[in-house]
Amino acid sequence: MSDKPEAFTLTIDGRAAPASRTFDVVNPATGAVFAAAPDATPEQVDAAFEAAGKAFADWRLEDAVRRRALRAVADTIEAAGEEIAQLLTAEHGKRIADSRREVARAVEYYRYYAGIPFARQVLRDDDQAVVELVHRPMGPVAVIAPWNFPITISSAKVAPALRAGNTVVLKPSPFTPLSTLRIGELLRGVLPGGVLNVLTGGDEVGRLMTTHPLARKISFTGSIPTGKAIAAAAAGDLKRTTLELGGNDAVVVLDDADPVAVAQGIFARAFYNTGQVCVAPKRIYAPESLRPALVGELAELARTVKLGDGSRPDTQMGPLNNPAQRDRVVELVEDAVAHGATVAAGGKVVDGPGFFYEPTVVTDIFDGVRLVDEEQFGPVLPVIGYTDLDDAIARANNTKFGLGSSVWGTDGQRAAAVAERLEAGMTWVNGHGATTVDQPFAGIKWSGIGVENGHWALEGFTELQVLHHAK
Repeated sequence: MSDKPEAFTLTIDGRAAPASRTFDVVNPATGAVFAAAPDATPEQVDAAFEAAGKAFADWRLEDAVRRRALRAVADTIEAAGEEIAQLLTAEHGKRIADSRREVARAVEYYRYYAGIPFARQVLRDDDQAVVELVHRPMGPVAVIAPWNFPITISSAKVAPALRAGNTVVLKPSPFTPLSTLRIGELLRGVLPGGVLNVLTGGDEVGRLMTTHPLARKISFTGSIPTGKAIAAAAAGDLKRTTLELGGNDAVVVLDDADPVAVAQGIFARAFYNTGQVCVAPKRIYAPESLRPALVGELAELARTVKLGDGSRPDTQMGPLNNPAQRDRVVELVEDAVAHGATVAAGGKVVDGPGFFYEPTVVTDIFDGVRLVDEEQFGPVLPVIGYTDLDDAIARANNTKFGLGSSVWGTDGQRAAAVAERLEAGMTWVNGHGATTVDQPFAGIKWSGIGVENGHWALEGFTELQVLHHAK
C-alpha cells in the first residue's frame, strides 16, 4: 500500500456519503500515514439509523430473500478477497497469509448463516390449541468491531443479524477502518439500501451509536471498560447487548506433559497475530519440575521468529497495530522485571520504523504482577511455576476474566478432569483457541455477556413471540 493518502467514504443507505472531516490511518509496519478515513458526523449517524429503520420494514419480511442476499455478499467478498486482504495487512500489520485467512473466514460466516435452518417451532399441537414459537427481528442493530480481527469479527456479527431480519449500522475501529469501508463500498449494489450502513470514527461516534434511540441492540467486541460503558448506556433504553470483552487465558501444564510438545503447541497460539488475540494463551502455570525445560523451549522458539512487514512472504510475525499498544506491552514487561521477573527471550522494542516488539518469554514471575494479572494483548508470555496442582487451578481461576483456558498433559482423561475445574467459557485439552463458526464463542465473568457463532448468535439477534392459536 502506498504512503500516499487515499480517500475513503462512508456507506449510508447503500450510497457513498462524504464526510466533512477525516482522520489519518497509519501503516503499523512503517509508522507512516498512508490513507485518510472519514469521521462520521452526528448528522450522518442519524442518517444511518434512519436508513436502517426504513429498510427494516421490508428486509424483515422474506427469509428466502435474506438468504440469497447473504450468499451474494459472500460471493462478492470472496471475489475481492485479495484486494481486501492487502488493505487489511497495510492498516493492521498482520501477515498477508493471515489477512487472506481472515477474509476467507468472513466469507464462511455469510455462507453459514445463509444456510442454517431457522424456522418457527411448534411447541404444542393438540385438540385445544396450536402453540408456536417465533423468533422476531429486533430492528436496527449497532455493531462495533475491534481492530485485531476487523473483518472476521464484524462478519460474525453482521451475518446473523441480517439473517435474523435486522438491519445494521457497523463501525470498525479507527485503527483499522479501511478494509471495512471497502467492503461497504463493494456491497452497495448487493444489499438493499439501508440494510447495511458503515460508519467510521472514534469514541464519540461509538457513543452516538450506542445511545441512539433507533438502535434496539448493540453487539460489541473490545475492552472491558468500554463494554461496561456500553452496558450502562444501553440500560437507560433497555437495549439488548452482546458484549465480547477481554481475556487473560490461563494454561495449566500437568506434570506428565512433554515440554517440547507443549511449547510447540502453545507458542503458535500465544504469538499468533502478534499476540493480539483475546482468546490466546496469556499465562502459563507449569510444574516446577518442568518449568525450566518449558521456558527453554519457548525461548528458543521466540528467538527464531522473523519479524517484518506483513506484506513480505517471509515475515513470521508483524508489528503491533498501534503505538499505544506497543507502549503498553513495554510498560508491563518493565514492571515485571522491576518485580524480579527474568526475561528468557526478547523483551525489547525493535529499532527502526514501525511498532515492533520482540516475541518475549518471561519467567520467575508470580500472580500479583501486572503482566500476569492484566490482559497485555501482545507478544509476551509469562510462565509461572507451581508445586501443587490444586493451588495452580485456584490461581488460574482467581481473576475477573473468564474467556478461554487450556490444560496440557499426556493423560487425556486426567487433563479433561482438570479442564472442567477451570472457570472459562471455553476450555481446550492439548490445544488452545480452536473455534468454528457453528461452535459457541462466549466468556463468563467480565469476559462477556451473550454468545457469538452458531445458532446461539442467530437467536441472540431476535426476540421471542409465542403465538397461541385456540381451536
